[in-house]
Amino acid sequence: MSSSPQPVVLPPGGIERRADYYPPDSVNFILSLGRALHSFGYEAHRLEEVLGLAASHLGIEAQFFSTPTSIFAAFGRLDKQRTFLIRVEPGDVELGKLALIDRVVTSVLHGEVTPSAGSERIAEIAAGRPRYGKVLTTLAACVASGAAARFLGGGLTEILVAAGLGFVIGLLALVAARYAAMARVFQPTAAFSAALLVYVAGALIGPFGVFTATLAGIIVLVPGLTLTIAMTELSTRNLVSGTARLSGAFMVFIGIAFGVALGNNIGGQIFGAAIPSDPVALPAWTNIVALLTAPVAFGILFQAHPDDGPWIVLTGVLAFYGSRLGAVAFGPELGVFVGALTVGVTSNVLARLRDRPTTITLVPGLLILVPGSIGYRSLSSLLDREVVLGIETAFRMILIAMALVAGLLASNVVTPPRRL
Repeated sequence: MSSSPQPVVLPPGGIERRADYYPPDSVNFILSLGRALHSFGYEAHRLEEVLGLAASHLGIEAQFFSTPTSIFAAFGRLDKQRTFLIRVEPGDVELGKLALIDRVVTSVLHGEVTPSAGSERIAEIAAGRPRYGKVLTTLAACVASGAAARFLGGGLTEILVAAGLGFVIGLLALVAARYAAMARVFQPTAAFSAALLVYVAGALIGPFGVFTATLAGIIVLVPGLTLTIAMTELSTRNLVSGTARLSGAFMVFIGIAFGVALGNNIGGQIFGAAIPSDPVALPAWTNIVALLTAPVAFGILFQAHPDDGPWIVLTGVLAFYGSRLGAVAFGPELGVFVGALTVGVTSNVLARLRDRPTTITLVPGLLILVPGSIGYRSLSSLLDREVVLGIETAFRMILIAMALVAGLLASNVVTPPRRL
């Protein structure tokens, strides 16, 4: 729906007050845009940049400050500012809705749609139902965990167990979406359930790679993407948002580690100690299958449009092989840098060629690289009282996260990102 822009109506008092007056429709559009982008996973520096760009196009003097749970927006000159506070609960990334909002913003800034109509359209998009239903998203969690098991070197048994754990976690996520009390303890509860079910699987099918299956099964819980965003915000000097998000990721790690430890303890008492076994190696082509299916699963979990599927897979493949080749040439940390640089450059180029948000291919591609599993290994070692190994692994996680962030920032220098 489009309509011609409405003429600006001056406030009582005439032209002398024009510099301090901004049409309410334009202000409301910017606030609605900020709330929607924040809810769908925009990081602080990117959110502030987009809102500033929108305000500039609409002829509004404004300043913005974003945290993981709120947005401050101040309109007008410093001595006559009008400030708004928007309280926002951190939401899940929804790539399909971000793409739709991007089109609305472009239409408004080009004068094709009025700010009022743009606000209405953003509200409709935000209130819309998820693109993929409960069954498909649950199956996507199952596939993501199974693919992660293959990436971690698991055999067929580990892949099947991890996929089963991912399916159970997907079911628990559906319950958590309906009950607020469950949502507050979702990660520890899901991790506990996964760890306990690993013991059940061990009693039924015999020895297998318990650690690999457990880690792959809970991979959808690990806040690797949150950790990466936090490090990016700290690197771009959004210190408040970055510190808060980093603290949130750390608390999730602790909750997951506690749930796994409790599940292991209870499972061990009921079924006896787990008998570890090395995974049975699979042919190399199974790694390619996992690499092709994992980005598709991530795209479904993040509610991406089907048209973006091939490009998400392409970015994921380039991320994986870019990091592997970089690791062979320069070591694991610089390998992640090369992978992130590849993801960033590819996403920026695709965003310009397809006139779509960079985030659509960037986020799924990053999930191939994020160091969340290393963070879980660190906490697991600390819980097992292997302090030196735990600290060493945590330090390695930080180095990899910084290498990943450096690769993303460098990609914006090599190929400047699309502004919206």
